[in-house]
Amino acid sequence: MSTPVRSRRAARPSGDERQRAIVEAFEALLQTRPMAEIAIDEIAAGAAISRSAFYFYFSSKQAVLLELLDRMVAEVDERLAQVGTPGDDPAAWWRSTLGVFVEVFGAHRAVTVTLAEARATVPELRAEWGRRSTRWVDGAAATIVAERRRGRAREVVDPRATSIALNAMNEQVLVAAAVGEQPALVPGEVLEVLTDVWCTAIYGTPHP
Repeated sequence: MSTPVRSRRAARPSGDERQRAIVEAFEALLQTRPMAEIAIDEIAAGAAISRSAFYFYFSSKQAVLLELLDRMVAEVDERLAQVGTPGDDPAAWWRSTLGVFVEVFGAHRAVTVTLAEARATVPELRAEWGRRSTRWVDGAAATIVAERRRGRAREVVDPRATSIALNAMNEQVLVAAAVGEQPALVPGEVLEVLTDVWCTAIYGTPHP
């Protein structure tokens, strides 16, 4: 007669797993309605935790939104590091670089829209976005400077001012496309149009 195997209690989720569950539950809810209409209890239920457990990891919905932003920023930065620096085909390099933003922010459309809306009314979110996006402004400006030293970028271009303007344009175009407002580019057009505008501003032609 075989001895019955004693059932083992399922392992309790770790802190990182619970935090990830909260973040994923919140993002899923954002795909259905605005942040203001989402209750903490709904997020906790979606993450299979109690309301008190939610507050152990996050102080508010805004804090979860910041965590989502940080995860998107980390994904962007990791992928940008893999792109490297411009080679003999700078237009292709800019297209690859801009493609990272288009793909990551497009994959998190609801978060992209929520961040844009929340920054208009929540100073903390606006400041945090500014701190995170400054690295992209600085990186693009440094690349423009390097391209000028190679004799490829236009000398009349102010690297940082141009980078600020182009990055701001990226954000507006991506948000408009995500919301579907009119007029706006359809998602399939965004990358090609952004690449042409960036290259024309930096080099004077969309195909340097």
